Amino acid sequence: MPKKVDHEVRRREISQALWRIASTRGLDGVSLREVAAEAGISLGRLQHYFRTKDEMLEFALRLINDLAAQRIRSRIESLTEAPTPYEVLRTCLTGMLPLDDKSRTGILVGIAHFARAVHDERLRTEAKEGIPNLRGFFADQLRLAMERGEVPPGRDADAEAMLLISLADGLSTYLLLDVYGPEEAVRLLDVHLGNLFPGVGRRKWRPAECRQAGGFGGEGKV
Repeated sequence: MPKKVDHEVRRREISQALWRIASTRGLDGVSLREVAAEAGISLGRLQHYFRTKDEMLEFALRLINDLAAQRIRSRIESLTEAPTPYEVLRTCLTGMLPLDDKSRTGILVGIAHFARAVHDERLRTEAKEGIPNLRGFFADQLRLAMERGEVPPGRDADAEAMLLISLADGLSTYLLLDVYGPEEAVRLLDVHLGNLFPGVGRRKWRPAECRQAGGFGGEGKV
């Protein structure tokens, strides 16, 4: 009997092939045929799982983001029994930066999706849908910090949350362009958090931690 292949497993394997291409030469102009070759399957077999490039890219982006979110959640849970808002935000924000090969690949896949979403209303709607939730989560942490006296009262939590997201996005761009290295990018992030959380005890971010921090990048063989 022919070997039964799990549909979800195969889609993940194809996504990993896409990530490998993204990590070495980007995704601009990459065809389904090239991804199929990287995955070691025929074009017809790939199209059994993904009919279009956009469909493949959307799945790969969702998967890579889910895996990164799991990593960040695990780091938060390992911090302390009750991590402070500062610790939660710092862990999330460093997790959003391309500080190693896996997270760098994740950002590159996201950029490829973003470039297509700018001119495609359906893709643009999907690309935007996670932002309000992330902003809300960050804003809730900032409100809690204000209640605890760790952030000065009267700050606009929603605005500050979007500024944190924008800072992570901007630093990610400069990391990809090699304007900054991981240590400098995290130092700049700490400068901003230090201004937002005056007086909160902070420790120096060591180089080894920069390599371990990860980001919204994928697991698997990238």
